[in-house]
Amino acid sequence: MAQANNATAPATAPVPQAHSPWGEAWRVFRSNKAALFGLALLVALIAMMVAGPALYGVQAFDIVGAPFTPPFVDRTMWFGTDYLGRDVLAGMLIGGRATMLVGLSSAALAVTIGVVVGATAGFFGGRVDAALSRLIELFQVLPALLLAMVLVTLFTPSLKVVIFAIGIVAWTGTARLARAEFMRLRHLEYANAARAMGAGAVRLMLREILPNALPPLIVSASLIVGSAILFDAGLSFLGLSDPNVMSWGMMIGNNRRNILECWWAVSFPGIGIFLTVLAVSLIGDGLNDAFNPKLQLR
Repeated sequence: MAQANNATAPATAPVPQAHSPWGEAWRVFRSNKAALFGLALLVALIAMMVAGPALYGVQAFDIVGAPFTPPFVDRTMWFGTDYLGRDVLAGMLIGGRATMLVGLSSAALAVTIGVVVGATAGFFGGRVDAALSRLIELFQVLPALLLAMVLVTLFTPSLKVVIFAIGIVAWTGTARLARAEFMRLRHLEYANAARAMGAGAVRLMLREILPNALPPLIVSASLIVGSAILFDAGLSFLGLSDPNVMSWGMMIGNNRRNILECWWAVSFPGIGIFLTVLAVSLIGDGLNDAFNPKLQLR
């Protein structure tokens, strides 16, 4: 009889496993096909920038043929040559490194400045918040491209100077976002509990509040990368870049006067910039969906 009761007893339902916030964000990101396409496109572009120059074996500044050689005519120069006879494909592969380096480095600098200023303003409030908010507003009303041009002109144009100039003009959006997040999180229960246990201001900001404010800041950082790449292209187009470092913006700027005779030397770098910014934008949209609690529930 006991065996019969055991046989008819309902089976215990499996307890669902809890997912971490980062695991849930990755699940939502994977369900976004456009974001996955952007990630795959960005990985492919970076792989070509890293391995392409060594496999292709041509330097960006080398004169390899006659000027204005059209693309797909000579097997040794697939993308043709520019107005000086330099290989356009070699410039694409090597120039992409500088463009991506400027985008990532200047975005990292902008996010660092923005988080420091915004977190300080949002956490302390009062006069500190008022003073830093005025600083943020001051940089917001300044013309970003004009300020970057002035900074690059004041110093010798180089990769470091361009990264510094773009980082200085691109941090205000992240600062406002960090300020709002720290103002929202500083009085929540876990922050009050850490404060009651004797945690100082630095520990509260770095160990308690910042990890919970990271998701929107990561989304902001991904969007700054695309803007920084466009900024770098604009500065290079105007001749405000390191003349010894090839970049996509420099290729467009150097060949702009011969665009009718040498359209490919302008079009291919422009396509490279477009694809890179598109990939970063799609990834940013996917991260925004992944870290949005309402979309996760949906």
